[in-house]
Amino acid sequence: MHIICFTVPYPITYGGVFDLYYKLEALYKQGIHIHLHCFVYNKMQEQNELTKYCTTVNYYKRNKSFLGLLNNLPFIVFSRKNKILLNNLLKNDYPILMEGIHCSYLVTDKRFTDRKKFIRLHNIESVYYAELAKAEKSFFKKWYYKRESRLLKKYEDLIKNKADNFICVAQKDEETLLKFGFTNATYVPVFLPNWQIKNSIESEKYCLYHGDLSVVTNEGVVLWLYENIFKKINTQFIIAGKNPTQKIKSITNNSPNIKLIANPSEDEMQKLIADAHINIIYAESITGIKLKLLNALFNGKHCVTNALTIAKTNLDVLCKIADTAEEMRNMIETLLTQPFTNEERKLRKEILQEIFNNEKSAQKLNSTIWR
Repeated sequence: MHIICFTVPYPITYGGVFDLYYKLEALYKQGIHIHLHCFVYNKMQEQNELTKYCTTVNYYKRNKSFLGLLNNLPFIVFSRKNKILLNNLLKNDYPILMEGIHCSYLVTDKRFTDRKKFIRLHNIESVYYAELAKAEKSFFKKWYYKRESRLLKKYEDLIKNKADNFICVAQKDEETLLKFGFTNATYVPVFLPNWQIKNSIESEKYCLYHGDLSVVTNEGVVLWLYENIFKKINTQFIIAGKNPTQKIKSITNNSPNIKLIANPSEDEMQKLIADAHINIIYAESITGIKLKLLNALFNGKHCVTNALTIAKTNLDVLCKIADTAEEMRNMIETLLTQPFTNEERKLRKEILQEIFNNEKSAQKLNSTIWR
């Protein structure tokens, strides 16, 4: 089969790459011969690691020309429209799995009408970009996100019957697509590293928020937590993640109980998650699945989140849910005095390892593609 990735799925430097990379490994173990196609940008390099699981690996340059903003295609789709890729795909009739709507231009090409085509949706992108637009303060970026959201909604309507199946990472996305008029949506859980829930219950008395701190929605969460939670509870808080914005740096400079750890290594980040007494996972997104939530549940201890973050995930029994600032403050202050128990770990093992099983997910994906 062909798999088209919107980026190079290695190294695994952020949550969005988890599903891309670990799916390759799981499909390889199922005996699938993978012809991988990836888009290269932002100083990315070719990765020999990918040849462990792929029969062939092809790289294409993403077209980030300003002219893309004069086109009626969403920019994330236009910039991955590539003649060489299309010609390579036409050399045989293997099924095609497109990672993200980003890579789906070929479904509008009549030459692929009779090909088996599948789109893996990591988000409902029109909704995601609308959320970015709401949070953004920069005039140009807000304009871009609004434009992209509008074009993505039109594009989603255009292609909703042009693929054999839209394979979602979250059950709530499957339901959303059905409401949007899609008739062929399937839920296949996200592919994850071989995380094993550890038996250690020891922790350090700090609370952790982690994520890509350059993303405007994550910056908004940090600022909200700072004003409503961090300033009002006498305990240590750690904010960790990639490329923190100047606003995040400024609020942590003069706050004795808040520590900022910028661009931690993968090992350092995993240690922060494992050692924290409480992981705070708060988001306002209604699409996709939060990889940082799953990371905290597999590898961390107490997890405080809001209902929107875990809606339709079947993970609410594993979290402490707080939707208002007052509820979250009360929850954190209570949990700071409570150990994380072996009974709670046992429940996590039962639920998480049943839902997020790469072998079972690969089998379901295979049956969807080759049925």
